[in-house]
Amino acid sequence: MKALWRSGEPFVWLTGGALAVALIMVAGLVGIIVVSALGFFWPATVVRVTLRDGKVLTGPIAARERVPGKAGEYRIKVRVANRDLYGEDFVWADEAQIARREVPADVVVVERTEWGWLIGTVKEIREGGTTAASPGIGELQRRLPEAARLRGDIRRIERGDIGAINHEQEHVRLRLRRLELEGVTSGPDVEALQARMAALQTRYTTQEARLAALRQGQTAVVVIAADGGKEKALPIAQVVDVYAPNTMSAGAKALHYAAKAWSFVVDDPRESNTEGGVFPAIFGTVMMVMIMSALVTPLGVLAAFYLREYARQGTFVSAVRIAVNNLAGVPSIVFGVFGVGFFIYFVGGSIDRLFFPEALPTPTFGTGGILWASLTLALLTIPVVIVATEEGLAAIPRGTREASLALGATKLETTLRVVLPAVMPSILTGLILAMARAAGEVAPLMITGVVKLAPALPIDGAWPFLHLDRKFMQSVRA
Repeated sequence: MKALWRSGEPFVWLTGGALAVALIMVAGLVGIIVVSALGFFWPATVVRVTLRDGKVLTGPIAARERVPGKAGEYRIKVRVANRDLYGEDFVWADEAQIARREVPADVVVVERTEWGWLIGTVKEIREGGTTAASPGIGELQRRLPEAARLRGDIRRIERGDIGAINHEQEHVRLRLRRLELEGVTSGPDVEALQARMAALQTRYTTQEARLAALRQGQTAVVVIAADGGKEKALPIAQVVDVYAPNTMSAGAKALHYAAKAWSFVVDDPRESNTEGGVFPAIFGTVMMVMIMSALVTPLGVLAAFYLREYARQGTFVSAVRIAVNNLAGVPSIVFGVFGVGFFIYFVGGSIDRLFFPEALPTPTFGTGGILWASLTLALLTIPVVIVATEEGLAAIPRGTREASLALGATKLETTLRVVLPAVMPSILTGLILAMARAAGEVAPLMITGVVKLAPALPIDGAWPFLHLDRKFMQSVRA
């Protein structure tokens, strides 16, 4: 037995078993997430539940659990939707109080641009106050592409044409404000800017008229009959999608699932981020990580090369290494507070006072933005890159450097052509770890640039195209 323990074999099995348990736990967690997430977009069966007191609930069953305080009894949670009609999305019903369950074939689920789902039956379609079509989901689905096109046209005018005009108007206003701060209140420059502002206002009025005409042209209305004798007259322009889950085949449900999964990735959020897609959040996170990587990689690699290859080893270098290692353990919220105080208030405020005085008191760079969030995360992750690069440099045999120098290469040539290629895997490892940590951080970003809803992406078609002062959305939230 003593020989067995001395051989270290039990410790090998112990560490191997711990690794196996850890992998099983990770796989189980991933499995739970996948199972819960994969069924989210699948069209669930809509049931109509009639209670003993005559109340009717129609909607998919969201959950089933034991009734608190009643042994052996269960209750179901029905997603009745129709928030604007009932005031609530979900209703609990005790199974003991259910008199009848049905699966109606004519019930439809309507996804709207606002107020969430609408569940009921299509009663009629009206055009200009008169009935235009007989009830049925087919006619409504036929009209959806035109409604989507109209919504797209309205959005392009609002964000494209009118947005560009607003951007130019703000630019002219700031130029007038700058001239006013310089004491210039009249003259050819002021008159030219005022004429430009008048022309922009004329263009704005024209686009506003186009927008009003498009909105007035949306006269088609679908009437949905809901439970309790209630009806909802819904403009078809507000309908995103409509489907009858109880009559859909498995193939139709699979196509619907794929379409919803794709729209979740590429669409913008709506209804306070409870519906729609997550594209702005994905875009903001990727852009923030790319900016952070472009900042942290050269700084971290240069610092590691100086500490390992050029600095005289001694007390000072040892103190720097200790400080770098300690920075890796500092809570992220501390970096966030530092980013607010130094980057936003000090650096950003100074930039505003020097280069954007005409915009004050409204800050340009003196508020949270993607640039300051990226710099804060660069400070947070730079110890990871430094440590990983230094470990890679330490693993390179000294003889490799000496052989290069013996062949007549200079110190710089040896560093660039021999050492750097050999340490590149360690640099990439440090960068990957830094990117993974940056993408998952929340606390420092919440106070340096992340917002719940960002109406504009940091990149658009307006000069200077890349707007580092804008706030952004993040795909990982607390």
